[in-house]
Amino acid sequence: MAILKVVTERDLPPGGELRIPCGAIVTPAARDAARARGIRILEVAEGELAGAAPPERTVALGADHGGYRLKEVLKPILMELGLEIRDVGVSEGKPVDYPDIARQVAELVAGGQAARGILVDGAGIGSAIAANKVPGIRAALCYDRATARNSREHNDANVLALGGRLLTASQAEEVVRTWLATPFAGGRHLDRVRKISELEQRYSAPR
Repeated sequence: MAILKVVTERDLPPGGELRIPCGAIVTPAARDAARARGIRILEVAEGELAGAAPPERTVALGADHGGYRLKEVLKPILMELGLEIRDVGVSEGKPVDYPDIARQVAELVAGGQAARGILVDGAGIGSAIAANKVPGIRAALCYDRATARNSREHNDANVLALGGRLLTASQAEEVVRTWLATPFAGGRHLDRVRKISELEQRYSAPR
């Protein structure tokens, strides 16, 4: 993770928190924007930033207003599993645009800062569609143990999308635990996932 010395409005996530090294300069516009979005700016020692959990133990987590409550329910479950959470927001139920949250989570996963991502919006559909526009992302909308297991075993999904208004807290927990515990099966599925990557490369290449 790049260590920010000067924090501008462009460096802010849509919500959640932003950790910066002690002594970093935060521009007035960035402070105003953070206050308006409910973003917590936390000053920590540079060594603490450098000592963050490795990507394989890190989950990028984000939700729009429709998924905010369920996101908060999932956080202690992820911590119980020993995972570090990169929460990109939101931090309240105020309306936001789900593609902005999906992009933040997808970029953390695609950039290697988190091995997996979890997105929650009202139905989960829009977040999955948006996240899948980021190269390297295989986002899957899951609603029970079977779909969670299949998305990992067969598709090597690296982002999970959930419907905050369609799942109960216990159903969502079951999906998340199954999804995180299921490894990619490889074998014949590997060639199929490679073909997904080939499609992505073909249609994202400059023309």
